[in-house]
Amino acid sequence: MRRFLGFALVVAWLAAGLRAAETPAARPGPAGAFDALARDYLKGYFAWRPPTASGLGFHEYDGRLTDFSRESLAAELARLKDYDGRLGRFDTTGLDPEARMNFLVLQTSIKREIFSFEELKMFTRNPMTYAGAIDISPYIKREFAPLEQRAGSIVAILRQAPALFAAARANLEDSLPKPFVETAIEQAEGAADFLAKDLATALLPLKDAALVAEFGRVNAAATNELRNFAAWLKTAKLPHAGGDYALGRARYRKLIEYGEGLAAPPEDLLAIGLRELHRKQEVFAETARLIDPSRKPIEVFKAIQHDHPTAAGLIPDTARNLEMIRRFVTDHQLVTIPSKVGARVAETPQFLRATSFASMDCPGPFETKATEAYYYVTPTEAEWPAAQKEEWLTAFNYYTTDIVSIHEVYPGHYVQFLCLKASAAPDLAKVFGSYAFIEGWAHYTEQLMVDEGFSGQEAGAPADPLRAAKYRLAQTDEALLRVCRLCASIQMHCQGMTVDQAARFFEENCYYEAKPARQEAIRGTFDPEYLYYTLGKLEILKLREDYRRQEGAGFTLQRFHDEMLRHGAPPLPLLRELLLKDPKIWPEAF
Repeated sequence: MRRFLGFALVVAWLAAGLRAAETPAARPGPAGAFDALARDYLKGYFAWRPPTASGLGFHEYDGRLTDFSRESLAAELARLKDYDGRLGRFDTTGLDPEARMNFLVLQTSIKREIFSFEELKMFTRNPMTYAGAIDISPYIKREFAPLEQRAGSIVAILRQAPALFAAARANLEDSLPKPFVETAIEQAEGAADFLAKDLATALLPLKDAALVAEFGRVNAAATNELRNFAAWLKTAKLPHAGGDYALGRARYRKLIEYGEGLAAPPEDLLAIGLRELHRKQEVFAETARLIDPSRKPIEVFKAIQHDHPTAAGLIPDTARNLEMIRRFVTDHQLVTIPSKVGARVAETPQFLRATSFASMDCPGPFETKATEAYYYVTPTEAEWPAAQKEEWLTAFNYYTTDIVSIHEVYPGHYVQFLCLKASAAPDLAKVFGSYAFIEGWAHYTEQLMVDEGFSGQEAGAPADPLRAAKYRLAQTDEALLRVCRLCASIQMHCQGMTVDQAARFFEENCYYEAKPARQEAIRGTFDPEYLYYTLGKLEILKLREDYRRQEGAGFTLQRFHDEMLRHGAPPLPLLRELLLKDPKIWPEAF
């Protein structure tokens, strides 16, 4: 079995906000003027995106949804353009290097928002915008307020379902990309099931009879709205849906320029990706030969997957190994972990199991009450037959699971979150984050750990080259998937590659089975930015090497990683300009 990780947006990393009570003392000159402009922008940003603010710890926004009416969309686009113009006229001469970086972060973020409205057409061509808009899960996952209070917010959100789907029907174009419609149908039906089953179960402890009755009424109505929206997509949109999901070369260039500050032709990025793909395929084959030269590489990988925990041992084994991974990070001084509070390993909540293999669930950066962080691992289900349980557990073989734990927790996403929260960087640096930085860091840490000798053993254990090779093979398998995403994204959106061709590309180049390969191809139609896992990792590796040359004898991995993570998560070309005396804009630096 090949593991398919459900598509999870990194919204919690891509935006945060400012509390009026935390507004710092005004700085003089251009810095103070920029601070005021940024604070003013963010007030409107969160007023229009209350679910984002609420999920990040700003509970004054609880119980609200974005207003997707045409009038509201037009007003928000006008606001974005106004701030884009104001920033374009702003004199940055007096800003210090870090302030200038934050200015550029805000400026590119606004341009990316305008691009989403006008060229990605997120509100007129993407029904997933609406199918996934009612996200109640934060209100039942975290106890940031008494249950009755959270239930009141849930009721307030559910009441807004009719307006949400009325706006969807009014806004969406007649002909939509078929993968978008099919995915939105799945999302809407899944959300309806969640409301009818998981949400209703979660609120069973409610004691207030009037609130229970009101919840039952609005929940049934919202569930019906979701099911009707899915049915409408099937009858009104799916028959006319086409394959025109591709951005095209010009818009793709804007996507990576506004998103990550990269002014690189897609062809250059594809050439880099294909070179990396071939290199990783060679590493995969060479490593497999070290383990068993008599078998094909993919057969060797499938064979090591049988070394896995039992169903009962999955959670405790993962937790034990996670602590071992943390000790390796600290013993080898790879990065400073700012808190001794660890992530809790727990079974994935039932309502998330359909799309999640393993995932890191951190609180919002500004959450002050429900501050627990959970590393969710999806177990087998009791009713599964033995063969299905065995197939699922092979994906949790010890080697792959440890690599995933590295990516999600130590020193990946969880350490990144801890550094973001503890950072003395200005609030704006914690507001907007780079997809390539966030996912590139987590993917980079997988390779880092294996390169530094991690092989799933406690300190002092004798070297085991065979075991080390198995970890290298598992990590390279993860890398092959991510680099295939880079290549498929560019070819699908710039060179006419179809979904069928992309699915075959995943089957042939990262050795995926047909179903997960197709899922990866479909994801590429609506998430072209999944190229950033590999792109970000390569940018970090290049930055590390340049920083090593610059610092000479003073270089250490810990110093480099600490310096990286103390500035928030800006686009990596901007971080190069801050960390290096001779930054050279990527990819010319490669």
